[in-house]
Amino acid sequence: MMMHTGISLTQTSRRNPSRLTGSGQVVRQAIARFKGIAVALSLGTLLSGCGVINNMMYKTTGDVMQGFSRDHTVPYLLESGDLAMGCAMSEATAPLLMSFGRVTSEPDQLAVMLYLSAGGCAEDQGREHELAALAAMYDRNGNAAEDAMIRQKRAYALASRRYFKGWQHHNTFYGEPGTGECPDFDDDLDEFIYLAGLLSGLQALNAEIQSTSSIGVPKNVGAVVARASGCLESDKWWGAPMALKATVWAMMPGAQPEGEDAFERLAITDQLGEEAGVRLSHVFHAIAATNKGDEAGVKSVVRKHAESLKEQASNEKWAFVDAMATNIIVSISDRLWVENTGHRTPLGQLGTFWDDQQKEVETMDLDGLL
Repeated sequence: MMMHTGISLTQTSRRNPSRLTGSGQVVRQAIARFKGIAVALSLGTLLSGCGVINNMMYKTTGDVMQGFSRDHTVPYLLESGDLAMGCAMSEATAPLLMSFGRVTSEPDQLAVMLYLSAGGCAEDQGREHELAALAAMYDRNGNAAEDAMIRQKRAYALASRRYFKGWQHHNTFYGEPGTGECPDFDDDLDEFIYLAGLLSGLQALNAEIQSTSSIGVPKNVGAVVARASGCLESDKWWGAPMALKATVWAMMPGAQPEGEDAFERLAITDQLGEEAGVRLSHVFHAIAATNKGDEAGVKSVVRKHAESLKEQASNEKWAFVDAMATNIIVSISDRLWVENTGHRTPLGQLGTFWDDQQKEVETMDLDGLL
């Protein structure tokens, strides 16, 4: 049958060349269409293959970046006392590192550190605006004071949103805190990030209150954080877990258990932090005293912090945490100074106050020199 068809074509072509030309065009068009389909299929396969390869590359890169950041970048930063550099790093790299969650597992644990640090950046701005407002009020400049307070609230709103993101990522990674079940920690850094997440939750609520805005932070965060802090050994972590819990007791009416004294606990944790060279407990103590309206107590904590800095160097492994604590203590001292004098704590005089008794100043006998 096929042979017959081939002979017929040949015979037909010999008898009618024009008919062969028409048939040839049909064949050539069919072949061309086939080639087009083949090329399209080949390109489609190639492009889909490129997409798969790209996704594999992105996933691999994301996994490497997450692992490197957790194992090396975070520990390196914690050993550094440069808060400004840590602040710039977290704000600049958070979008990049978090975007890898689109192609691989969400970097929840890393996000806790990124958003805690970035929230601290915004809170620092809020404190600066607060000092500007206090200075303007001291100078009786109402408009400047009001403008600074508006900027302060905006900064605290941003801080609250960042802290709250850190808290949400913490809960995703470690599970719902405060339920009575503690996570299984892999290493010290794992425990520290858990503590950092608890700080994020408490700071999210505090910053929301300061902003006078509604960010959506659950109002029971303080109680949850206080319960969850029991998953960490206070002695191991410079007294910070117990200090965090005691601060919640001092700030929330009815939260303090019977037979406990929040400020006695804070005094104990202060000593642990001083001995370890990580004075985070001083921050909690000063916040609790401020909330109570105890200015003398706040001054006492600031003095103790300043004295401890002279007596005990920062823990090399956790230098960043100790520097962060000092930065907050300085800001608390600055607030008191600006309220009462119009200017910040004089350079090199942390731990002193405007109303301290003046020390006797040695005078020089100019007549003797002449």
